[in-house]
Amino acid sequence: MSTAPTFEAPTHKVGPPASDVSAGVGLAGLAALAAWLLICRNWAVIADTFVLAGPHAPMSGPYAAVVTLFFTGGAMAGWSVLVDKVHRRASTGIDWTVRRPLSETLDISITKIAGLWATWAGIGVFYCIARWYWDGQYLFAIKVIGAAAVPIFVLSIPYVLWLDRFLVNPRDSAWHFGALLIGRERWDRAEVAKHWRAWAIKGFFGAFMISILPGGFARIVEADFGAVLTNPVALGTLAIEALFLIDVQIGTVGYVFTFRPLDAHIRSGNPRLAGWVAALVCYPPFVWGTMGRGDVLGYEVGTTGWAGALQGHPALLWGWAALLVALTGIYAWATVAFGLRFSNLTYRGILTNGPYRFTRHPAYLSKNLFWWCSTLPFVVNNGSWTDAVRNTVLLGVVSGIYYWRARTEEAHLLGEDAKYREYHAWMAHHAPITRSLAWIGDKLRPRGAA
Repeated sequence: MSTAPTFEAPTHKVGPPASDVSAGVGLAGLAALAAWLLICRNWAVIADTFVLAGPHAPMSGPYAAVVTLFFTGGAMAGWSVLVDKVHRRASTGIDWTVRRPLSETLDISITKIAGLWATWAGIGVFYCIARWYWDGQYLFAIKVIGAAAVPIFVLSIPYVLWLDRFLVNPRDSAWHFGALLIGRERWDRAEVAKHWRAWAIKGFFGAFMISILPGGFARIVEADFGAVLTNPVALGTLAIEALFLIDVQIGTVGYVFTFRPLDAHIRSGNPRLAGWVAALVCYPPFVWGTMGRGDVLGYEVGTTGWAGALQGHPALLWGWAALLVALTGIYAWATVAFGLRFSNLTYRGILTNGPYRFTRHPAYLSKNLFWWCSTLPFVVNNGSWTDAVRNTVLLGVVSGIYYWRARTEEAHLLGEDAKYREYHAWMAHHAPITRSLAWIGDKLRPRGAA
């Protein structure tokens, strides 16, 4: 793994560079998500009041979870355009003062549409070949993607025809792939690779995110919060599920709303193989053979988790539940801060506010601390020191994978944007968590080591 370069922070700088995403975007999405969850939880009362047709029960089904994406994403898109005016930014690659005649861009648009349609067909073939998409939780994702396929193909025509008239450079990476297929004009291999990296990310991670929407959504819509108020384990677990629901819903919006007019398009996918390996090993199907219980990196053999380990100690249970909720809250906050731009392995602008003011990787840090505190891998119920040591070492390896993943992401962004280089340097000198971790790392590093 190559080490990311370091940069000296300007001493006169009082804060990090401005974030490309305002806090208002995520807060608008969070408010919309909360409102929609209240509607879904109270649908029986609403249906009775307005004498509506259909079931008079909470809307907890999987398709209600999908509708939530557009309710939440619509609020964030509205804030981005109406308040932040992101559609006017130069980073969109759009110049609204230029309105080319359709005849001037028609050939470009046809080439681009051909490239997009071929790309989507290729992703569909991948779904058909990959066996894991036809079992378990992925079956729902495939149904949703299949139902959306025809509308997406059809709507892409007016969208591309309209947008190409305003793009500063309509011959983007999608056009280059289309040009390769059609064979009439010169195309750039690097642009074709850029195009496929972006769509491989959307295809792989988008399906996964959709597949995990229904479970958490149903549990929160149907939950009886009053029944768990006096039980620290049950209340903590439910609060954690609610925070993970926020993370999944807003994170999935990031894969759906990748539109240039929202300045949320994928500017580049990580071109480094190490970055892809570090990310993919953390997700199905690869995670099933590495980090699953009892497998290569399984770290929960013989464990009872925090609830079992602290059983009989109410004060500790309440305190530990609060700690785990706080860690999950930081994790969800890190996703909310992305607004419309959350996705793995991509550069979509620079985020410097919210929890990213304290550490460059708040999600990874809080997630790994959560695993250590919730699993307690060194506490086993079978009396086996071997399992205790193995669990601890293997969870350490998992945390090491996330450290590796963070470094590959930093290397990608450092090479893409001067603003991130400025942010990276400022954090090294001023961010309390990043600076403290760097100090600890320096103390642990052998003397004379680079």
